[in-house]
Parts: sequence; C-alpha cells; structure tokens
Amino acid sequence: MIRHPPLPRMLVACLAAAAFTVQAQQLPDPDAVSLERLGLMQGFPPPPDKVVSDANRGRYPQMRWALQHTRELVPTRNVRRGGGAVSALPAAPLPLERLSFVDDKGRTLTVDDWLRETYTDAVVVLHKGRVVFERYMNGMQPETPHLLFSITKSFTGLLAAQLVQEGRLDPDALVTRYVPELEGSAWGDMKLRQVLDMTGTVRFREVYTDPTTEIFPYLYASGLLPAPASYSGPSDIYAFLRTLKKGDGEHGDGFVYRTVHSEVLGWIVSRVTGRHFADLLSERIWTQLGMEEDANVMVDRVGTPLQGAGLSASARDLARFGEMLRRGGEFNGQRVLSAAAVADMTRGGDREKFKASGMSFRPGYSYRNQWWALNNADGAYEASGVNGQMLHVNPAAELVVVKLSSHPVAGAAFTHPLTLRAWDALARAVRGDTKP
Repeated sequence: MIRHPPLPRMLVACLAAAAFTVQAQQLPDPDAVSLERLGLMQGFPPPPDKVVSDANRGRYPQMRWALQHTRELVPTRNVRRGGGAVSALPAAPLPLERLSFVDDKGRTLTVDDWLRETYTDAVVVLHKGRVVFERYMNGMQPETPHLLFSITKSFTGLLAAQLVQEGRLDPDALVTRYVPELEGSAWGDMKLRQVLDMTGTVRFREVYTDPTTEIFPYLYASGLLPAPASYSGPSDIYAFLRTLKKGDGEHGDGFVYRTVHSEVLGWIVSRVTGRHFADLLSERIWTQLGMEEDANVMVDRVGTPLQGAGLSASARDLARFGEMLRRGGEFNGQRVLSAAAVADMTRGGDREKFKASGMSFRPGYSYRNQWWALNNADGAYEASGVNGQMLHVNPAAELVVVKLSSHPVAGAAFTHPLTLRAWDALARAVRGDTKP
C-alpha cells in the first residue's frame, strides 16, 4: 500500500478549481499575513522559522512568498523577452481606489476594500491601452513574476487556436493524428476540439482527500509533489497521460474542467511546432509585444512544461498580452495573432454543455479554446487561475484588468461572485457611468 503524504495547499491549487467551504471568519487577516509583516526569507541566511522551501511552499502563509518566487523553488524554463525595446504603457491615472460598489452580499465596498479582502498582490487596469490604475501589495514589484496557475491554460489554448488558423491543426482531427503515443488512452478516440473545449471524457478524478484518485500520480509524475518511496508509476507528465482511460459517457457530452486536457493540448502544440512551450511563447508572444520582463514556466523531471498551471509573469506584461487580445491580435501597429484566432477564442463555447460543469458561480459562462467567455452584452472574456489569478478583457468598455493574488482559498467559487461585481464597477467607471 502506498502511503501518500499530506498534499500541500499550493500544489492542490495548481490544478483544482473546485470551491473550498471556508467561512470568511476563518480566513487570516490580510494585513497579518502580508510579507512585510511576516518577514519571510529576509536576511542571509534567513532565520530557520522564516525559510520558505520546497517542503513548506504549499502552506499558508509561506505560499504568499512562493507565488512570487517559483523559479527559486522548483525547476523552470525561461521565456525570453529578447533584446528589443520595451513597449510603452502610457499612464492616465484615475482614482479608482475610491470607486464604490455593492458586493454579492449587499455590502458597499471600495476597490481598495476589494483588493485587500481578496489578498491581492498586484492589479493593473488599462483603458484604451493606458494604465488608469496600478497597485502593488504584499511585497510585489512591477518586475516580479507571479505564478499564474491556470491562466497558463489560456496561453496554450490561444497558441493552438492560432495553429488552427494557420492550417497546422485540424480541430476535427483525432488527437492521435498528432500524438500517436496516446492510442489506447482516453484521447485515443477524442477529437482536438474536445480537448480544446474540455468536453472529452477522461477517468481522472481530482479528489485531494482520496489518495486513490488519479490526481496523486499526476502530482508525482509532474514533480509537483515528491513521490513516496513506494511509488513506482510514471515519472514524467507524458508517461502519465498515456495511462489514463476513457471515462463514463461519450466525448462531447458536456464540459468538465480537467487539467490533463491542457497537458495533452500542450503536447500537441509542441509536436506540431517542434518547439518547447517556453520558446514558442518567447517567439510568438514575448518578443512580439515588447515585454518588460522574462517569464518562466515550471517543468517536470525531463523538462516537459506544465502547460496547465506552470507559467509565471509580471502583471504589466500580462496586461500587454490582454491589450493585444482586446485589439483583436494587433499591438503597436503589428499583427501578433490572427484576428480569426482571437475571434474564435472570444466567441465562447456551447452554454448548454457548460451547464454540466456545475459551476453555478459562473452564470451564463461558456468555455472555448481554454478561455472563459462571460457571454454578456460587452463580449467580455477572461483567463483565470486558482488563488485569485485573473486576466479580464471587456472589448466594449475597452478595458483590460490584471489581478494577481495569493488568496488562502484556492477555489474560484469563493471569490468569483464578488469579482463579477468589481468587473462591472470598473467597466462603468472607465465609461464615465460612475464617478470614481
């Protein structure tokens, strides 16, 4: 019998989008767990009780430091910005910190209240490409790379959508056309479109209290969790994927959020392009947008990128990426992605199939190409990751919002109803409907 060690909370967060049933009064005071107050990793060497290591990086509040220092704790591969000039982000400040709105519980909050209550590390708000609001907290700086968790999926999905437009991927083709190694697995009779939209059925349970579920060998294979001595399963991500079998029902029946689909999609993209995810991001995104900072992506023991949750980037660079999408794939007069690829991603997926997810905290949403579509009047869409990572784009309001956080609760359901109210308030403010 394999004995499984306790699963650190941050490692769970890498993969899970399920809500935790934590009451507000159980949460630590945000000021009490700020890095400024805690003094983690200060001094050379830091005192033993202030050290953040691989052993405790998943615990809270050590996780707050770890999300900003991933490359110091686990293997990563660099995403180069190149040697080109940094693209400007002109400023046109608005006093949005004083903007008030009614939250999902009927309370009147300011933007400052919202940021504090949701353990925000950084926020950047663009309107028409200009920075109207920017704030850094919890020791974060403009140059700091922050772990984006499942926002990584959306980068993978957009690259795949671009390859579809280039004719290098066929969404109606079987996965095995591109990765024959997956013959006999859950993806053996699955179409690429069903991977892109997470409607393929896979026997993969993400139940972190049950050591018999498939999440544990995934964590061991990816290196996200040290494997016990008795573990003899796959030792890398791709080997693990080949072991997964088809689940109940038929492919295409409904949307079920599964991180392993993103890993398969990343395998397909790398196979077709012949490029590592980090290099592809550098060539197609980072060097093209004039990013300020390099990014990095976590890798497993053999260097395979974690394309479901492993990317770290600065808030300002993520804002540049969002602004390029808002402009339909163009940035600074240069075409970065095809307008058709962006349009295909932003139009959303099947809303009826989305209902199978049980994500009632995302009313009206759908999912396509690893992106969330709000399906509202403004045509808004977003990428999100657990513990409060958000990239929100509202084309009608000409608004881009980046919010990076280190919330103690991984599940999006805990804060998403509040965040929806904040999105609406920010959109009204930049339109001039509400005075900040």
